[in-house]
Amino acid sequence: MAESRTIRALGLCSGGLDSILSALVLREQGIEVHWVCFETPFFSAFKARKASEQTGVPLTVQKITPVYMQMMRSPSVRYGKNMNPCMDCHALMFRLAGAMMTDKSFDFLFSGEVLGQRPMSQNRTSLRYVEKHSGFDGYILRPLSARCLPETIPEQNGWVDRNRLLDISGRSRKPQLQLAETYGVNEFPAPAGGCLLTDKIFSRRLRDLFDQQADCPERALHLLKFGRHLRLGPQTKIVVGRTRQDNEMINRNVDPERDLLLKVENYPGPLAVIPDGAEEGTVMLAASICAGYSKAPNHEPVTVSVQGAGTDRKVTVLGVPPGGSKRYMI
Repeated sequence: MAESRTIRALGLCSGGLDSILSALVLREQGIEVHWVCFETPFFSAFKARKASEQTGVPLTVQKITPVYMQMMRSPSVRYGKNMNPCMDCHALMFRLAGAMMTDKSFDFLFSGEVLGQRPMSQNRTSLRYVEKHSGFDGYILRPLSARCLPETIPEQNGWVDRNRLLDISGRSRKPQLQLAETYGVNEFPAPAGGCLLTDKIFSRRLRDLFDQQADCPERALHLLKFGRHLRLGPQTKIVVGRTRQDNEMINRNVDPERDLLLKVENYPGPLAVIPDGAEEGTVMLAASICAGYSKAPNHEPVTVSVQGAGTDRKVTVLGVPPGGSKRYMI
């Protein structure tokens, strides 16, 4: 090392194998490595926390929903196949990590990105875009592919020995698996992404929300993960549970001051929520749809409780069979 002081590096961590290996490669050089994981309703820090426990690499978790949603509304680069703005997402995270690097006196940033592993978001052009738009050009090191990429400032300054970094590229996972065996890393998640923005159904629901609402409160974003979503009007949608777990999560993400919660009485069935309420006719339609997904007999009047937003009452409706409500499905 060119300097006797301890070099400190801050890495983005998803909790996947590449994140783990990138930190271990640097730690092997005597560099003090830390991780940060940014959390939104679209991706959690669960895997990152587990990786931190496994490796002993310190982890900071930051929730960034407000600033992330600003980026989501108008990414500079188009979305991916679904609602995933991968390049602008990575640039934003490095920009936030860079601010933390400056504040906490880290020397450089790093990540587990591998050149060519994801053809659209990890090619040379994409990696360069992220670096330029992060505001920390030259300070982002990708240890697993460093020898395939231009030298960074940490390498030029002798903080990192480039010859001990790697030249992994392409989609094969074999080099990473071999490296994991070398380091004794036995537990790591499958490489499938944990970002909901790459999911087709979730993305369709999010696009509908963006199209209909200028403001997307966090509870509305969490609700996108659960149940059936039906659009009853430009300003009105309902979320109807499919399972007991859906019902629990819907109930957890209801604002009793603003939302209406519907439940069929005397028969097993789903919870349904109308975010921000609705006019009476729409409430009756929502109650009928809720009844139609319950175990109540067809073609018989059913009592549905309606609670929240200053009301606590019961309505009587005929259930709309699931086939009849398909036209509302998002």
